[in-house]
Amino acid sequence: MKNSVRVRFAPSPTGPLHIGGLRTALYNYLFAKKHNGTFILRIEDTDQSRYVEGAEQYIKEALDWCGLTIDEGPNTPGDFGPYRQSERQHIYKEYAQKLIDSGHAYYAFDSAEELDKLRKERESKGETFTYNSQNRTHLNNSLNLSEDECQKLLDDGQPYVIRFKMPMAKQLLISDIIRGNIQVRTDALDDKILFKSDGMPTYHLANIVDDHLMKITHVIRGEEWLPSLALHILLYDALGWDAPEFAHLPLILKPSGKGKLSKRDGEKHGFPVFPLEWKDPKSGQISAGYREDYYLPEAVINMLALLGWNDTSDQEIFSLHELIDKFDLSRVHKAGAKFDPEKTEWFQHQYVQKVDIEILANQFQNWLKTQKSIDSKIEYVRQIVSLLKERINFVPDFWQEGYFFFEAPQEFNPKATKKAWKDGTAEIISNLKTLISEQNDFSKESIQPTIKNWIQSQDIGFGKVMQPLRLSLVGDMKGPDVFDIISLLGKEEVVKRLEFAINTLK
Repeated sequence: MKNSVRVRFAPSPTGPLHIGGLRTALYNYLFAKKHNGTFILRIEDTDQSRYVEGAEQYIKEALDWCGLTIDEGPNTPGDFGPYRQSERQHIYKEYAQKLIDSGHAYYAFDSAEELDKLRKERESKGETFTYNSQNRTHLNNSLNLSEDECQKLLDDGQPYVIRFKMPMAKQLLISDIIRGNIQVRTDALDDKILFKSDGMPTYHLANIVDDHLMKITHVIRGEEWLPSLALHILLYDALGWDAPEFAHLPLILKPSGKGKLSKRDGEKHGFPVFPLEWKDPKSGQISAGYREDYYLPEAVINMLALLGWNDTSDQEIFSLHELIDKFDLSRVHKAGAKFDPEKTEWFQHQYVQKVDIEILANQFQNWLKTQKSIDSKIEYVRQIVSLLKERINFVPDFWQEGYFFFEAPQEFNPKATKKAWKDGTAEIISNLKTLISEQNDFSKESIQPTIKNWIQSQDIGFGKVMQPLRLSLVGDMKGPDVFDIISLLGKEEVVKRLEFAINTLK
């Protein structure tokens, strides 16, 4: 392990942060904290044509919501900034020039039209055109032009790119913490563009330069960057720098296990694939987020941590502190991890049972106000939340399970009515109403034995009273213990509901 572990999460602000990206951030964070290192956020915005307004703020807000505190970043200055690549533009040309001067890169003046023509010619023969060591000596670049010809094109402002000169017939042996040893032949690789005449580097150059200058010790990123690993190793070597250690994470797969999890999968099956809700600034389309769907961030983090990693035990519930303590890159799987929406809800349920009642009560009180225009006192809401907590996964579920605490039934479930309301039921409930009206202590501890003793004294079957009583209060045969419902509703509301049931169902 290198000293002073420094890792970076380096997203591009081209849209919302996918949960695959969030998992990459999480694994970087866990690794850094495990080794008392530094977790860096770097915004890779060299491709300004794909920049999306609001995306950078979204990324930072998502990390904050998940509790992944940034040690260095755009709004958390350190000694290695700036932390936006667009603000580091002046740095990259120097290193592109070093690669040209050392013979590891060259100017290429081929126009888009020329390259397109070559691609079509190859396609017509059933072949693929690749700008590489096999054909670069026949193309419009500084490898074939004289120094004077090349300089004149540069002086005339001719558009150009700087390409990496891929070594010929070289066998590379590359080490990856997760994948092990990887062998690559350079003949199979193309001469990637590193720098463009507009003054902006491509991802490959900017990434390498920034990682070196920011003293990154470990690059932990998605497996989609595996094809670029050989180029990056060669760039480090060409610039005379030691490369960091690499770890390429497995994909998060669709619930079917076939293919990478996408936004469309979430829309099709009704689950979020983004940590926060996202409104597309161009189309106005809104994509669901875990936060707005009332997931707890701790549940999301726990779920993501186990999508590709385990600690060899059967433990499934981990606090962030426990994840930091147990996380090990060697325990990250190579194969893709299948996303399971039902398991995600299971994690949510576990954390809802652990979370402070006050948090849920405040969230449900706000939900009642915004969604139902019900302004209910927090103490009343707190009692309902405490009563229903074990039944729910999400804050809106409190309404599904306990709407009758806020709205008296205006109609009764026909099937439940047929079962509970018989000849003579109206008289029984009327007598019960009289009993309840006479009670002063309406706590559950008082009202429960009072009603039970009355039922016994009347020599009535327990079900003949309790079923129509529940029906009268709820409108259906559902809900928690009926004596909890009575106690929370209070005498006046219970009597009112019993009267309505008697008059409606007679």
